[in-house]
Amino acid sequence: MYIQDVSLSSLLVAEPEQSYYSQTISYRWIEVLVDCPGSSDLFTYKLPEQLEIKPGDILTVPFGTQQVGAIAIRFLSQPPADLATEKIREVEDVVSRGFFPSTYWELLNRIAAYYYTPLIQVIRIALPPGLLGRSQRRLRLTTLGKNQDVSINTAVFMSPIAQQVLELLQKTPTGDYSYHYIQQKIKSAYRGTRELIRLGLAENYLEPPRLNQPKLQKAVTLLDNNDRDLTLRQKEIVEVLKRQGGELWQNELLQTCSASTSILKALEQKGYVVIEDREILRREQSPLMAGDQAKSLTAAQTNALETIKSLNEFTQILLHGVTGSGKTEVYLQAIAPLLKQGKSALVLVPEIGLTPQLTDRFRARFGNKVQVYHSALSDGERYDTWRQMFTGEPQVVIGTRSAIFSPLPNLGLIILDEEHDSSFKQDAPIPTYHARTVAQWRAELENCPLILGSATPSLESWVSVKAENTSPSPHQPNHQYLSLPERINSRPLPPVEIIDMRRELQAGNRSIFSRSLQEALEELKERKQQGILFIHRRGHSTFVSCRSCGYVLECPNCDVSLAYHHVEAGAPELLRCHYCNYGRSHPPHCPECSSPYLKFFGSGTQRVAQELNKQFPHLKLIRFDSDTTRNKGAHRNLLTQFANGEADLLIGTQMLTKGLDLPQVTLVGVVAADGLLHLSDYRANERTFQTLTQVAGRAGRGEDPGRVIIQTYTPEHPVIEAVKTHDYQSFCNAELEQREALNYPPYGRLILLRLSSLDPIQVQNTAQIIATNFSDQEGFEILGPAPASILRVANRYRWQILLKFTADALPNLPDWGEIRALCPTSVGLTIDVDPINIM
Repeated sequence: MYIQDVSLSSLLVAEPEQSYYSQTISYRWIEVLVDCPGSSDLFTYKLPEQLEIKPGDILTVPFGTQQVGAIAIRFLSQPPADLATEKIREVEDVVSRGFFPSTYWELLNRIAAYYYTPLIQVIRIALPPGLLGRSQRRLRLTTLGKNQDVSINTAVFMSPIAQQVLELLQKTPTGDYSYHYIQQKIKSAYRGTRELIRLGLAENYLEPPRLNQPKLQKAVTLLDNNDRDLTLRQKEIVEVLKRQGGELWQNELLQTCSASTSILKALEQKGYVVIEDREILRREQSPLMAGDQAKSLTAAQTNALETIKSLNEFTQILLHGVTGSGKTEVYLQAIAPLLKQGKSALVLVPEIGLTPQLTDRFRARFGNKVQVYHSALSDGERYDTWRQMFTGEPQVVIGTRSAIFSPLPNLGLIILDEEHDSSFKQDAPIPTYHARTVAQWRAELENCPLILGSATPSLESWVSVKAENTSPSPHQPNHQYLSLPERINSRPLPPVEIIDMRRELQAGNRSIFSRSLQEALEELKERKQQGILFIHRRGHSTFVSCRSCGYVLECPNCDVSLAYHHVEAGAPELLRCHYCNYGRSHPPHCPECSSPYLKFFGSGTQRVAQELNKQFPHLKLIRFDSDTTRNKGAHRNLLTQFANGEADLLIGTQMLTKGLDLPQVTLVGVVAADGLLHLSDYRANERTFQTLTQVAGRAGRGEDPGRVIIQTYTPEHPVIEAVKTHDYQSFCNAELEQREALNYPPYGRLILLRLSSLDPIQVQNTAQIIATNFSDQEGFEILGPAPASILRVANRYRWQILLKFTADALPNLPDWGEIRALCPTSVGLTIDVDPINIM
């Protein structure tokens, strides 16, 4: 029998002339989900009398020889019949209470079911790092072992292996190592460790999981103002404390008074102050922002805001606003009344690089009520931010896709900004969730509105509010369409100039910059304006080839060419793989024919920057790609430098297209649009239109008009023509017609099976076996098995099977447990539901 509460009261029938009374029955067992690789079953544990435990608590439990993290699932009135009571072990401790409210628990279960993922895997990605910890077995020397001289007669009573282990332990000051480390260093070490324990020279023990702990800092509190027996220096410190309200952090007090800790200790001994550890929350450091007031709205913004504020239940809103139409201001004014009502809001953005700019705008409006949550924070910052959400205080959480799991107890609104972006989809590790899908479920469970904002909505979101083949319907049940068709202050959308690079070549221009782009770059400095150059690849050159024999330098671990990265003048030339990060120096001769004529082909951000420095030495540049933004805070620093006018040009990759608001930018140049178009992916056209439209939208957002120059070898392509006229509707109609004919999303659904292994034959055979298993089932189309577009990555060979079926009816899909059982241990299988990337 399953019980969801700690105890139940049972009314008992009274004896004659006796009163009724209630008896509390306490339950003694609980089922938990343990955080252990390969384990997805529930395990039964005994409830210790001294611990109060509820379903949803995070626990520490003994599991084999380890202490592991676990989630309390449900109570049992009696243990399973096949389990002896005396063999049931006790829960060790409660790590954190009440982590999973009922709606949150239901959300995690729904994700596990939809994405065919074990529940514990979903829990791992939902929790901040370190909450589910793992213990390890360790060996340490006893006092006798520390004093034992290995060189004196130990061979008489100790084996050589035991001597090696003893010597290893004695070399470390603590005399303590993990079993795992000892076994790595000494072959058959387990024999020696047993021997040392038997001889009393060492002992083993279990180190508990290293969980994130609250950060403590010493605080000084003033107790007594009577300063008769104080020295002059001590009186100064007391005066500073009085002026600060009687309390101050110790490090701040010492710095302010230029004092030492000995003076504070003397004050404490005299009873004037108390020094104690207090928790200080770790938060992302950001500059102080000047206060900001709500801005006046356009008629379209006002209509959108009033509609959003009128909603008090789950409704999915597609806020379709052209670039620069003021979607962020609508978000801000929609959130303001919710905070006054004691509710919180969750804002998701696709890239960490976008969070500093958005966070600054929100903090200028809402102050310290704004929290940031994403993977670039330290584990401690994520842990403290997570705990801060639990306080129930009204707040705004801004983050990337993982922030959808933020445990806000009183959620009033969820916003996905740039909802079309593929970064909202997780490819690995499992679950392969899409933040938009999870946000829809969460908004339903919390019964709050969900806003999907974009200038180029995904076709899935467009179709979800689309009426019969025409324009979106504003009144479908639980769906609303709101449009912001114009930029604020009636600023025009920038004109888009398409440059045919074939004609440039015919005219004798061999530069990577067209004549129009060169003229526009020259004018930037004269007009004291700024520009953006978009290149879809980082690095210097996309591949290096021998001009004598045609040999291309490839990664030894992956089936891709090595890209050339220019480090700095005079430094060794570096070739790097963008898939496994393998690197090597650039060879002086061709490895195949020994020819010295090696040539760099293709253009990345580094090469474009080099060419700009040659042709336009007077222009100052900032590169903005994953190579230059690896360090913490780099996104903010580079964008701040650019906003302060320290550079004329910002050169970057996809990160530039995602919602950056830079009013001083008047020129946007796309160096090579063709690299986006010709990919073997059914979404290539949609991605290209979104990327080019978004990057074009960075121009002309301020007082000066903008200009966009797109260089391409296929100017007649329908996507390029649609971008030129900013015509989202015509692009949608053409693209949806193709998708419907081929039964691709949003009219059909896909499940992609990704198989990988170090053994090329085994992974191919396994893919064939699984595909054969599918062949006798009806209701879906099987594409494959086939090798992935890039067969080998990091020495793992990859095969794929694509299942395609209609969106309106889920077919009788296979038992995924049985499919996984067909995979040998050396073959990995990932089930990607609704895949975005099928390369």
